[in-house]
Amino acid sequence: MARLQQQYVNPGFYGIGIHNLVHDANIGTLWRSGYILGAAFIFTVGRPYRQQRGDVTHAWSKIPLYHYDDIDDLKKHLPHATRLIGVEMSEKACAIEHYNHPDRAIYLLGNEKSGLPRPVTDACHELIQLPGEFSLNVSVAGSLVLYDRVAKTGRALPQRADLRPKTT
Repeated sequence: MARLQQQYVNPGFYGIGIHNLVHDANIGTLWRSGYILGAAFIFTVGRPYRQQRGDVTHAWSKIPLYHYDDIDDLKKHLPHATRLIGVEMSEKACAIEHYNHPDRAIYLLGNEKSGLPRPVTDACHELIQLPGEFSLNVSVAGSLVLYDRVAKTGRALPQRADLRPKTT
């Protein structure tokens, strides 16, 4: 019996989402960043997303958005061997500049008002934090996490022909 010897250029995948979304524009902006930076999907936990107009790339038609009722629902639906990584200002968190991103990862951000509650951070496999003493806008924080992942893994981003300027 022969074993499959195929090698993949970009092993793994990642998704990113927001717990208890406050402003719908934030998930729209994160959706756009996720699409541009190669995320496989985005998601919400708690409060679902209501569509808004800020998505000029129409990312909704290119990568899926999932919704989970709560952290238990998210954990129940984590893909096999995938790490749930909370992004939170915490003494337990690894500074992102020292963090090695796993091949299969789900990044979970809290909203700007309350961050990730303790039961949610306890449910995460790992915590990372961005530099600074104050929280960033959640879509900005998520975009920085995605950029850090892309920059550190050295993996090529998907070719996005629809993002290139149109020539006349």
